[in-house]
Amino acid sequence: MGTNLHTYRKSYEKAELIKANVDENPIQQFQTWFFEVKELGGVDEVNAMTLSTFGEDGFPRGRVVLLKKYDEKGFYFYTNYTSEKGVSIDNHNKVCLSFFWPNMERQVIIKGLAEKTSEEDSTNYFHSRPHGSQLGALVSHQSSEIESREALEKKLKDLEQKYKGKEVPKPKDWGGYLIKPTEIEFWQGRPNRLHDRIQYTLDGSDWAIKRLQP
Repeated sequence: MGTNLHTYRKSYEKAELIKANVDENPIQQFQTWFFEVKELGGVDEVNAMTLSTFGEDGFPRGRVVLLKKYDEKGFYFYTNYTSEKGVSIDNHNKVCLSFFWPNMERQVIIKGLAEKTSEEDSTNYFHSRPHGSQLGALVSHQSSEIESREALEKKLKDLEQKYKGKEVPKPKDWGGYLIKPTEIEFWQGRPNRLHDRIQYTLDGSDWAIKRLQP
């Protein structure tokens, strides 16, 4: 069983990325690209990103999570700290984030160090979520085995009754991560696979910028 995909080809021709035109600050460059992608449309979740970590078995693992904030410090997402990715980060906090925006033929790849956000930050974000999402965080011991879908839904119904009209408490093992970038690469698809790649590398408190071969 197999399928030959050799004919799946596309010519990337929508834009270019010139080193002389990029911002000196990669966070500002990210913001520019993020809102250009958002304004063009065609991407359901512009803030969807692949988070890659090293698992306890030594294998790298990627999964899609949602970027919930970024600032001069870095990039933020929220999860269960006892999940597979949370345990992986506790053991090895060097991680990678990647965005793929096909509507503008762009990628952003971010290497960085992960650290937990403050309890105040995690609590504030938790209570900004929809009521159902808050209950979902209480229901799920993320990455742990459960006997059936029905058992999961029963747990949710029980909590819906328990917290009807009440504030949902943030689980103690749930919160945010800040990814402090050490390297950010901006990739712009170009014709003939001669893609534009601009890489920012943290050098002390400054960012060194260079162009990479495709």
